[in-house]
Amino acid sequence: MPRTERDTWDAATSVGATATMVAAARAAATKRPHPVINDPFAEPLVRAVGIDLFNRLAAGELDFDTDEELGLPRMTDTFAARARFFDDYFAQVTAAGLRQVVIVAAGLDSRAYRLSWPAGTTVYEIDQPEVIDFKTATLADIGATPVVEHRPVGIDLRDDWPTALRAAGFDPTRPTAWLAEGVLIGFLPPQAEVRLLDNIISLSAADSRLAADYGSLTGTSDEAREQAEKMSEGWRRNGLDLDIAELTYPGEHTDVAAHLSDRGWDVLRFRLPELFTAAGLAELVAADQRGASAAINFVTAVRR
Repeated sequence: MPRTERDTWDAATSVGATATMVAAARAAATKRPHPVINDPFAEPLVRAVGIDLFNRLAAGELDFDTDEELGLPRMTDTFAARARFFDDYFAQVTAAGLRQVVIVAAGLDSRAYRLSWPAGTTVYEIDQPEVIDFKTATLADIGATPVVEHRPVGIDLRDDWPTALRAAGFDPTRPTAWLAEGVLIGFLPPQAEVRLLDNIISLSAADSRLAADYGSLTGTSDEAREQAEKMSEGWRRNGLDLDIAELTYPGEHTDVAAHLSDRGWDVLRFRLPELFTAAGLAELVAADQRGASAAINFVTAVRR
């Protein structure tokens, strides 16, 4: 079903199901002989959602990477490299002394449970109330507890989330490490992307940091659209009626790096091959760098 202005979702529907897909990829990556990430909470979360296709992917019964009808080229490695990139970002910013962290559109992110955080760190997570409630309840049921001061904020990013974040204890006078993973890749209309970024900027004291991926998950080329259609059809044949193209907004999306640079942030840009190299994964070949994989960019930025 195409997106609407005030649509909502949980971890099994619409945009929420894509977060479950990514968690399934992290679970599969964690099972590899020499994993580049370790997310022991990914598979329990995926299983609690209950989408059979993603359960099988998380368990290693299906392979994102060898079945192109189910995924993108090197899909498990791609999401593992992305997770490692942002994990490393948090290690770097906390080593630099930042102790206030905000993860927007957190989905099934488990960093508050699985990373090593310095004493005195507070991690805020923002997402739909249904997603926040599901994740915290599921992890509590398996006996998992956050390893950091964890303050989830259940609110739609299209609503007044800055006020809700402040009400949860966020201090805009302190430097903040922001993460926008998987939200600026077509899941918001361009004007909403700009509004999200401008809200982050307005809440960011000097020396705040931001890491994000951006572009369009479905791409703008004919090849990218064909790839998205093939993946959705493969999912339907495996019992999941979810059309990736319907979940994203068409057209050109915000160049996040340029937007931040124009507003006084020092910016570093990255492409997917660099993330693979940093994670120690086998090099991407030309056939792996097509469609959506070629359309996504990565950025880290510092507000001076």
